[in-house]
Amino acid sequence: DETIYGPEFTIRFNQHRSAQIMAIPAPGVSDGQGMALLEEVFRETMPGSMDYNYMGMSFQTKEAAAGVSPALIFGFSLLVVFLILAAQYESWALPWSVLLTTPIAVMGAFMMIALRGFNNDVYTQIGLVMLIGLAAKNAILIVEFARVRLSEGESITDAALDAARQRLRPILMTAIAFILGVLPLVTASGSGAESRQILGSTVMGGMLAATFLSIFLVPATFALVERLSGGGAHNETPPETGAGS
Repeated sequence: DETIYGPEFTIRFNQHRSAQIMAIPAPGVSDGQGMALLEEVFRETMPGSMDYNYMGMSFQTKEAAAGVSPALIFGFSLLVVFLILAAQYESWALPWSVLLTTPIAVMGAFMMIALRGFNNDVYTQIGLVMLIGLAAKNAILIVEFARVRLSEGESITDAALDAARQRLRPILMTAIAFILGVLPLVTASGSGAESRQILGSTVMGGMLAATFLSIFLVPATFALVERLSGGGAHNETPPETGAGS
């Protein structure tokens, strides 16, 4: 008799015989880059009769990337925030004062991701959705105060400038506290550090841009939207004077 040695267990995946590969990306390589490299090596070395698939978190990452478009998710998030602000202010125009500065926060997030050499993956997209609410928060503080000043009889320009001056300190205090709060995510280490670093970098970059750039644009967008929508026009027109008998 001839003794033949084989594996102790036969692994099957989707009813096919398979071999399980556990791969850990090198430091500085994201999960998406690691999977792309693994697929490239497989195509170059394996015969055409063999195929591959993912399981666990890698499978979920692939499904998320191939599922609903990130642009659709981002657009739907903007729509929800817009409708909530429209209901709160009872106006279809004022939410634009808040949301028109959101692209500045998105630009800051992508700049931070590019500087750190990360990819636009699912963690980046989660951070971008978070940024919509975080960036809108700063703008809401200015717009809310400007509306109060406008209702008290100030002109649109004076209301916007007064709101920017009065709300500067609370905006800076809350924004800096939040940025320092996500610093442990940006400098994370150990198991799963890559995902935490991507998420933290996205939020930090977006908040830095929203705090130190958008804060100067919100009063301008508020004044622009008010003039285009005709709001506060009565405050811009000087009162007429006439002689009485």
